[in-house]
Amino acid sequence: MVIADPGFAGTAILLRSRGLRVVEQDATAVTIRVAAGEPWDEVVAGAVAAGWSGLECLSGIPGAAGATPIQNVGAYGQAVAQTITAVRVLDRVTGAVSWLPPEQCRFGYRTSVFKRSDRWVVLEVQFRLPRSPRSAPIRYAELAGALAVRMGDTAPLPVVREAVIALRAGKGMLLDPADPDTYSVGSFFTNPVLAPAAAATLVADGAAPPPPSWPEPGGLVKVSAAWLIEQAGFPKGYAGLGVAISSKHTLALTNRGTGTTAALLALAGEIRDGVRARFGVTLHAEPVLVDCIL
Repeated sequence: MVIADPGFAGTAILLRSRGLRVVEQDATAVTIRVAAGEPWDEVVAGAVAAGWSGLECLSGIPGAAGATPIQNVGAYGQAVAQTITAVRVLDRVTGAVSWLPPEQCRFGYRTSVFKRSDRWVVLEVQFRLPRSPRSAPIRYAELAGALAVRMGDTAPLPVVREAVIALRAGKGMLLDPADPDTYSVGSFFTNPVLAPAAAATLVADGAAPPPPSWPEPGGLVKVSAAWLIEQAGFPKGYAGLGVAISSKHTLALTNRGTGTTAALLALAGEIRDGVRARFGVTLHAEPVLVDCIL
């Protein structure tokens, strides 16, 4: 979340509800309900320790469990929509509390019905997780390389968790007060999802090697935003006024100690415009912008 420099003229509610309970289980899987205020990485650590598969690649992500369906949080080939079976919400219009099934959550790439509207307050999230000492199939090349396994293989849950945390640390994507690159909102831009012809144009016109890309439903192609940014002339460490691209991760825009929201958005706008001028692709911000625009 990025908030305008003058602040937010309203009331912010921080949910501190805690708790995780098993509501259903059999020999193959468990269904758990997690309170919105439960620290997310503690949920993942607990699942790994219990031998519940499906969340291990989401290790090390800061924040609360209730935020995960809003963003459809994902990393290293996993997303929470793959295991969420229901979300308990407060409807701010009617005052009713109900459970929404996945189809009503309208999950997409880093989005959901909750991100597109302020109608809903997430109270609790329900996950169904396979019982297994091994991970879900590894579907992210960088993680597969770190684990020395082939794409589609599995690995022991604790090993995957350790590898993911190490990868995130190497990108400044863990909360670490001693690391200047920690002061960000994570990845600032989403990877653009393009029609095949547009993706092919990048391969033909872009600098070698071609951009990392991943197939999406409907024949679409997801392309690396980090590659686009770097090829457009914005390397790691590229600085603005009190803000800069992380020295470790091209997608993270960081506060170097004196940054303002205005300076952050100016840097983001410069990057977006540079990528559009170079490749004809418009990058979109991943965080929610409050009382400010890009």
